[in-house]
Order: sequence, then C-alpha cells, then structure tokens
Amino acid sequence: MKARGAKAAPAGAAPSVAEQLGLQPGQSLALLQELHILTREGRINQDSRRKLKQVTHLVQFITPILHELAQDGHAPLLADHGAGKSYLGFILYDLFFKALGRGEIHGIEWRAELVQRSQQLAQQLGFARMHFWSMAVADAAQQAGMPERFDVVTALHACDTATDDAIAFGLQKRARAMVLVPCCQAELAAGLRQNKALQLARTPLAELWRHPLHTRELGSHLTNVLRCLYLEASGYQVTVTELVGWEHSMKNELIIARYTGQKKRSAQERLLAILDEFGLRATLGPRFGVLPAPAQG
Repeated sequence: MKARGAKAAPAGAAPSVAEQLGLQPGQSLALLQELHILTREGRINQDSRRKLKQVTHLVQFITPILHELAQDGHAPLLADHGAGKSYLGFILYDLFFKALGRGEIHGIEWRAELVQRSQQLAQQLGFARMHFWSMAVADAAQQAGMPERFDVVTALHACDTATDDAIAFGLQKRARAMVLVPCCQAELAAGLRQNKALQLARTPLAELWRHPLHTRELGSHLTNVLRCLYLEASGYQVTVTELVGWEHSMKNELIIARYTGQKKRSAQERLLAILDEFGLRATLGPRFGVLPAPAQG
C-alpha cells in the first residue's frame, strides 16, 4: 500500500486532505480509502464526513483509556459490538493497536457479508490482531472461543436492544471500561404505550408520553437513564456527554463507564423506583437485573 497520511502543508500552502479532515498525525489515508470513506482521489461526501467525524471523536475518547490499560506490558482486549463495517475497529487498530504491537480487537456483527468483508480487509492490511464474529450481540458472551474477559467494550449506534446486550456482555466479561453511543430503542416506548391509559388516569406525569412522538423520545431518554443507573449499581463510574455536534448525528449521547467496584445502592434504588413509577418493572426489570414485584395477597 502507499504511504500513510500526508504531512502538514508548508506555511501558506493549501491545507492537505488530512488537515481538511482533521485526521491525527500519521493516520492512514489509504485505510480510509479501503473503507470507502474517501474516494481514490481523496474526496469525501457529506455523509462520509459525518461518519468519519463521529468515529474520530469516539476514538479520541477511547485511546486514553487504552493507553492507561496498556501500562506494564498489558495487552488490552477490545470488543466492538454491532461493528457494521468496522470503521471504529480499523481506525483504532491503525492509530493505537498497530504501534502498540499487542492487544486485540474483536468485532461482533450479525451480518455475515460485512464480517467476511472485514476479515478480508484485515488480512489485506496485515491487521493480524483483528478478529470478527458473525453473530448477534446477545449471543456473543456464550460463544465458544471468545476470550473470557475483555478490557474495553464499545458500541457505536448499536440499534434497539443491542446496546443493552453490549452492557450485559461487558458485565459478564468484567470489562474495565465501556464506551457506548446508544441508538434507537423501541422496547421501553412500547411499554409506555401499553400502560398509557392507566398512567393517564393515575398521574399527570403521563402527559410526558401521551403523544406518540413524545412517547418515542421519552422512551429513548429513559432507556439511557436506566442504563446509566444499572451501570452505577454494577460498580461503574458513569459519565454522560455529547459525542459530536447535533448537526452530525441525532443519536449523539455518549456513555463512558469505568469500573471501580463500588456498587451504588442509591442507583439500584432509583432504578427500581423509576421502573415502578412508569409501570415497567414486569417488562423491563430483568434487563436491568431487577426481579418482578412480589405477588400481592
């Protein structure tokens, strides 16, 4: 393959492609072309520009965690759930794992054709420590041959309940960090719709989800709140922020969880209280480690 990313242009010269795209020093333009983010002429369309910006920002959040975990010769293992075309995995390998010389990335994606394409590209590039699994995220934790423990679990726009499955995977694999950008999630909104009439009669707060659009938006927000409480109750310190500007993605919430081992009882209590307040314990409780309410009488 050709040389890596272009060097900075001399003073007064037109900015290089790498500078225009805000790439990191040494980042491979050839890789971005192989991923079809850039054309062979170095051009990029608006959709690819947004995609690259999202992945680049996420890499900037993940690499400091990896640097910390790689101290003392440790070989960090990263699981990328809902990997799709593995943009995140390939760029992370290019910018971090390749130079480190140790550690592995495992991309998990249910679409077999995308997995096959990623395997071929990794072989072509000589990215020998990238591995790809063709399966649903929910099945990955029980897969034979999968490492027993991972250091970092990521999920960029893993749709519907796949983010919850990635969290469950991270808990089972005792991940030291999880970096998640949730996508659409309809499960909680369906629960809100199911009990809407009862809740409208019980509390004026049900006006928050009376209209279908509000049901969807509140459902998405509540899902992420419950995810954060679940992580805190499981021993993680949680930070919630924006990934990029809203002009680049409407699904823009970034959840970073670092394992401390200190399980917050207050988080567990509030998780339970929210499920009960919205009438969701029976349908969603098991997903967040909450048992059904005891039978009355």
